[in-house]
Amino acid sequence: MDEFSYLSVLISVILGLAVTQILKGFRGILLSRARVRIYWPVIAWAAFLLLICSQNWWSMFGMRNRHDWTFLQFTMVLLNTVFIYMMTALVFPDFFGEGAVDLKENFYAQRGWFFTLAFSTIVISVCKDIVLDGRLPNTTNLIFHVIFGVTLFIGALTRSERYHKGLIVFGSALFVVYIVVLFGRIH
Repeated sequence: MDEFSYLSVLISVILGLAVTQILKGFRGILLSRARVRIYWPVIAWAAFLLLICSQNWWSMFGMRNRHDWTFLQFTMVLLNTVFIYMMTALVFPDFFGEGAVDLKENFYAQRGWFFTLAFSTIVISVCKDIVLDGRLPNTTNLIFHVIFGVTLFIGALTRSERYHKGLIVFGSALFVVYIVVLFGRIH
């Protein structure tokens, strides 16, 4: 087993847990649908997070030829994945229980932490490239990171429902463009 195959096991487990969190949330909505007050931005964020998990997994393949790993390099890759998991842990309520569940109320209760983690994920992603390759991401990638970072930082600061609804639509569309432009083919 090569170095990355060994190191990627833990990353795979964390991404698997992230996907499980989201799917468990969708399951909770289905099982408790009579008591759940749906808020479409939450559903959209959950779907978007599934896409983020898939893209993260896909892009990790590019590290398969890296054989000289330091603990700091692995920590940066791992931290990026952990923060994605933490976002998935906040998107849906953890418990659907017996009473009414209001997805909008839960979203705004978790908003600060959710968007702080999202912004931090962007910062860690840029730092990961610096630690792994000794340089910033290429210009196109860095521009996407800056746009995502600024919009997510504002998301952490504002409670504006209009902003948050626009952000999930804009962010999802931009992320699809990001994938097409930078990750359309596995390298």
